[in-house]
Amino acid sequence: MSGVLKTVRWLTLGAALGLGAAWAVHWWSPRDAVQSVAAAAIGGPFELIDQTGRTRTQADLAGKYALIYFGFIYCPDACPTALLAMAEALDQLGPLGARIQPVFVSVDPERDTVAQMAAYIEAVDARFWGLTGTPEQVAKAAKAYRVFFRKVTPPGSAEYLVDHTSLVYVMGPNGAYRAHFTHETPPERMAQILRTLLAE
Repeated sequence: MSGVLKTVRWLTLGAALGLGAAWAVHWWSPRDAVQSVAAAAIGGPFELIDQTGRTRTQADLAGKYALIYFGFIYCPDACPTALLAMAEALDQLGPLGARIQPVFVSVDPERDTVAQMAAYIEAVDARFWGLTGTPEQVAKAAKAYRVFFRKVTPPGSAEYLVDHTSLVYVMGPNGAYRAHFTHETPPERMAQILRTLLAE
């Protein structure tokens, strides 16, 4: 296991433990750390730019469920794993998947430009919004979702990576936090939980 992946997993574990300590939690599954929280201070106002150049805010998600993941284009492991799992889960939901908006928010706005995001989203899944913005806009969005991130440069490398919280947030049609998955949650498990939420 790479040092970067170990760091990402520790960050994910730390975030999950922080959530558990702060709120009353019902565990859907101890194995994949999927949680549903009665009330959690996750989510809030943001203003970012999608891969088409359109300004997106939290208001654009009103009335739909959203799967939101913070990461970066040059991420070597956790990000593509999470995004592909999200896409596969939506596929498994069939027509129900249309009620969920998948969102990928960059924590590396210096490199993840609108043009770069457009190419990346085309390669991943066109249903996604790929959001970026100024460092200040990204920092505000990350703070709203309790996402930690920082640049790190691996030994012997000229390029930096970004350590970040690696969780997929499920937000309800009213913008309220409903649950989260880790980047290692199987798409079948994601689809199962999402189907339950959509039936409420």
